[in-house]
Amino acid sequence: MKPELIADYANECGEGPLWNPVDKQLYWVDIPRGQVYRYDPSSNKHELYFKAPTGIGGFTIQPDGSLLCFMYHAGLGVLENGNFRYLVKELKDEKGRHFNDVIADPVGRVYAGTMEDSSGKGTLYRLDLDGTFTPIIDGIGISNGMGFTSDKKKMYYTDSETYRIDLFDYDIETGDLSNRRTFVNTPEGGLPDGMTVDSRSNVWSARFGGCGIYKYSEKGVVEYKLDIPMRNTTSVIIGGENYNEMYITSAGGDNKSLNGEYAGALYRVDISDLDIKGVPEFFSRIVV
Repeated sequence: MKPELIADYANECGEGPLWNPVDKQLYWVDIPRGQVYRYDPSSNKHELYFKAPTGIGGFTIQPDGSLLCFMYHAGLGVLENGNFRYLVKELKDEKGRHFNDVIADPVGRVYAGTMEDSSGKGTLYRLDLDGTFTPIIDGIGISNGMGFTSDKKKMYYTDSETYRIDLFDYDIETGDLSNRRTFVNTPEGGLPDGMTVDSRSNVWSARFGGCGIYKYSEKGVVEYKLDIPMRNTTSVIIGGENYNEMYITSAGGDNKSLNGEYAGALYRVDISDLDIKGVPEFFSRIVV
């Protein structure tokens, strides 16, 4: 598992990599700069695809391939064929905060968390198909990586400030989350950040400040650490047409002397020789 440098845009906070099965490209964002990038592995070309009017904390992919963008000021927008429009400019209860990491569920709802600021802690929301935001959990420090178990009965959830990945019971019919408990404590190797779940139900968790990705079994046992040559690894996804390419984003490109020569770069790891694959992410199906 040798990391391969794909693109170095010196992202301040590269995040949220997602494989888009509609156009067969990988998308990711530089959160504070509101920049959306994409990479086409068939041509090995990458580009800055779009610059949003404000920061983008995360995004999901709609069935038509458009991006549903969760913005600074807790806004919501849609990016389609390079054209952006707001659906919600700002959630009134989240003034001054911003979204950070999101995930679509098997039905097409979206869970989206806001980060704390000087006015208090953040909140995890559920965005229902009709576009209604419902607060689920409050008192969050840094809402981060999420994922679903293979049986679609549980959801992983990361609040980075707790150094912990939790597990909820998940009701696919209602979208309700309950029975929160600890999946793993992660005091070693930096803050737990973005994550993904593979076809064998392993959890891969990025470490901000930890120079790598940690692999946990579904029982929460550390089985492997994938070393990445930059300090702040932020998220990980498994994509590609055959879901055998692991993509890893990073932060700190605004200070490479501190964070490493390739801080803020996108890396890829070929996992085709392993007995695992990625699991396609669910489309969001929000009425826009």
